Amino acid sequence: MNLFEQQNQEFTARHIGPNEHETKAMLKLIGVRSVDELISQTVPASIRSKEPLQTGGPVSEFQYLTELKKTAQLNKVFKSYIGQGYYNTIVPSVILRTVFENPGWYTQYTPYQAEIAQGRLESLLNFQTMVSDLTGLPIANASLLDEGTAAAEAMAMLFNHKNKNHDHVTAPKFFVDENIFAQTKDVLITRATPLHIELVFGDHKTAQLDELYFGAIVQYPNSNGAVEDYRSFIDKAHTVNAQVVMATDLLALTLLTPPGELGADVAIGNSQRLGVPMGFGGPHAAFFATKDEFKRNIPGRIIGVSIDAQGNRCLRMALQTREQHIRREKATSNICTAQALLANMAAMYAVYHGPDGIKNIGKRVALLAQTLSDELAELGFNNVNEYYFDTLKVQVKDAAAIRKLAEQQEINFNYFGNEYIGISLDETTSQYDILNILHVFSTSQSNDTAVANFDADTLLENIPAALTRTSDYLTHPVFNTHCSETEMLRYIKSLENKDLSLNTSMISLGSCTMKLNAATQLIPVSWPEFGGMHPFAPVAQWKGYQQIVTELEDWLSNITGFAATSLQPNSGAQGEYAGLLTIKAYHDDRKEPQRNVILIPISAHGTNPASAVMAGFKVVVTKCDDAGNIDVADLKMNAEKYKDTLAGLMVTYPSTHGVFEESIIDICQLIHDNGGLVYMDGANMNAQVGLTSPGNIGADVCHLNLHKTFAIPHGGGGPGMGPICVNEKLAPYLPSHVSQITGGSHPIHAVSAAPFGSASILLISYAYIKLLGPEGLKKSTQYAILNANYMKARLEKEYKILYSGINGTCAHEFIVDLRPFKQSAGIEAEDVAKRLMDYNFHAPTLSFPVAGTIMIEPTESEDKSELDRFCDALLSIREEIRAVENGSADKADNPLKHAPHTQFVVIANDWNHPYSRETAAFPLEYVRQNKFWPSISRVNNTYGDRNLVCTCEPVSAYVEEATV
Repeated sequence: MNLFEQQNQEFTARHIGPNEHETKAMLKLIGVRSVDELISQTVPASIRSKEPLQTGGPVSEFQYLTELKKTAQLNKVFKSYIGQGYYNTIVPSVILRTVFENPGWYTQYTPYQAEIAQGRLESLLNFQTMVSDLTGLPIANASLLDEGTAAAEAMAMLFNHKNKNHDHVTAPKFFVDENIFAQTKDVLITRATPLHIELVFGDHKTAQLDELYFGAIVQYPNSNGAVEDYRSFIDKAHTVNAQVVMATDLLALTLLTPPGELGADVAIGNSQRLGVPMGFGGPHAAFFATKDEFKRNIPGRIIGVSIDAQGNRCLRMALQTREQHIRREKATSNICTAQALLANMAAMYAVYHGPDGIKNIGKRVALLAQTLSDELAELGFNNVNEYYFDTLKVQVKDAAAIRKLAEQQEINFNYFGNEYIGISLDETTSQYDILNILHVFSTSQSNDTAVANFDADTLLENIPAALTRTSDYLTHPVFNTHCSETEMLRYIKSLENKDLSLNTSMISLGSCTMKLNAATQLIPVSWPEFGGMHPFAPVAQWKGYQQIVTELEDWLSNITGFAATSLQPNSGAQGEYAGLLTIKAYHDDRKEPQRNVILIPISAHGTNPASAVMAGFKVVVTKCDDAGNIDVADLKMNAEKYKDTLAGLMVTYPSTHGVFEESIIDICQLIHDNGGLVYMDGANMNAQVGLTSPGNIGADVCHLNLHKTFAIPHGGGGPGMGPICVNEKLAPYLPSHVSQITGGSHPIHAVSAAPFGSASILLISYAYIKLLGPEGLKKSTQYAILNANYMKARLEKEYKILYSGINGTCAHEFIVDLRPFKQSAGIEAEDVAKRLMDYNFHAPTLSFPVAGTIMIEPTESEDKSELDRFCDALLSIREEIRAVENGSADKADNPLKHAPHTQFVVIANDWNHPYSRETAAFPLEYVRQNKFWPSISRVNNTYGDRNLVCTCEPVSAYVEEATV
């Protein structure tokens, strides 16, 4: 390899942790001579790929960014007034630099381990408080995927509330006002169909509701931009015991009476315009607020207040027993992936601007909209909206002619046929922009002059008096303290310091694949050519995105061994749902709608059965054998039993137990022989890329967690992406979109609000594939397997490893059994997880897929020294357990039972434990060199669930706490 070829492959060495010398030492400990020998012992020969991957690259990081800048310039970012839920916004620089572009925020994991996640938990609590305040409803969740899916979640929640027994549905109807966003309608249709919900579209003014309706949805302001008073409609719905969902706009609610005060039961929407770029559709944090009576049914995650072991206030994810891997097929919601990073940005936007600042932004937008409406009226163009916030619907004689003039000036409007034009203003709109808009309209009348009278003291007559907001919001000190950039910078840093992320140490979560999120992959996400693109911009304006989307779809299809890919699903769980819907569409198209049974092994991800039920299938759970593999005999019995109604099988490969099952090809053939199709959960694709593929094993469809295998950061619990890849059978059924730019020949309806989901973060996976190239991708998979087997080899003498392949190896992850220690020392798996925090580590996946275990996945990105530190920590913890077993440490008062130890506990005047402070805080030498301190002691979840508080408490709560 010459120097120039070597330059193009430099990224592979930067992405993969172990160097050549470390690799030799690791192989020696495992007991194999080469990486190839390890792979041959791990991956069955029958499923190994015979052809190399056909993907882009490799290229150097500098070359990649240089080429991508040229691609970016193919995107023509016009001034966008399209609206429809997506708006230009100003991202405060301090938030852009210290949150959005900061690995301390974007590489965090979902805050299941609250003791090392207090920073983002506080920020998410701020988000919930902001949403609750602005919507006028008492409880809000910590974000959902997008506005369309939030609306669908609200519909499902109300359906389940009214119809407790799905076998005897008494109220199947849901009213959908005709003036909600088109993309929301599309997603509602998708989600309603499998649940047999009857959608009734119409005008809320003339709607006739009865006891057959469980709910309704309206838009406020609506898709035309009109502000309407829904009080009478809400009263009418409540009269027949139906609940009302109001899709709304947080910025508008700074001026408008909030949904809660109008009587709405649920408020949903998108927080994008609060400081998050449009990004061609995402990622953005949807919001969901509701009345207190629905607090046990609200979808997604909720952050709540509790106390720790010392009695101090702390935060944690509330209502944890509702997590989907626990409820499985009984789950009422599954598309509950949060958009934590984007919710944090929106929350910080509110913290930064405060109530006065955010209200002033709203007033400026409304004032400019009123000025534009008045000046257009002077030109003879009538705004049909009597009342409005930011959007005009202007009646014209020839919209096509005006469109031509607008696009010549690089301006995009929203067009309703040839008679009406929608113009949505936003935070970035200036007085100069208003003159430009007026110039387009005046030019259409052969007049080259545009004038406008801007009066900042003008009353906002476009906001009706009956709907003018009078209630306060954002009154908590957090929204009224950090006014200067200095204060804001320090506040953000103070929260970051409380959280363990990948810039602290490895996060070895099995099945979650917390690998390197390289800076070069992330830099372009902030470029305006990508961030400033409206998802409904004309196709000719996003040729750069088109190139990236086309190449990425082709590469993912090649990697998975399939024929086609849809990038629309914007989470892994949503990918599962979309993939299952293509299977359903396939059977329906073949006139076999009776095929409604999905077989799911007991070892499958907990999201699998929930997705299947949501897609309208009946779940039949099949057994696993003692080695953790699918019980083929039991599967065969069930496949034949349900052969006339079998829709398919959901299978994870390698298995959730971290094993490449030898029987996988026979399993797939068995399902096909009985009329079903095979859905492969792509959570463990990190062990397949370049070595095998879902197509090779015989699957028909899979989803890919781009935030796992393909390096999109987890962002503290989102963003994520879950594209689906399908074979020729299922390609015709890939999801469509109202924009008519995606979908197969016989498509299902949209599963996401935007045509390509969270399009801007597709850039990250695009870069990952191109920088590594075919050989680098394969090598990443090989080293994921090497690193896991090295750790297994180091730990297996002291810990029982539950499952392995026929040659004694594991795939990219393995399960450590901690159950024996409960009997021998009274030590629980949770004790080990919390004690790891004292060693500077996040716990591996806890009690999944087997209760009382930890599942470890090191990823390929960690070098040998970091793997050794983690192994040293677990081996040291084993010695601490042994001390309890042999009686040299107290069974109740030992470092594991009191972990984690905060600095306040360690330096307190009173220390009554039989072990030393040094043992508590600095159990190994490396910890002493760079200590990460958990900010709270062990969380009391029970207290928090019994005393549910999910918004920022009043200042008096802190005062009372301080006096205790």
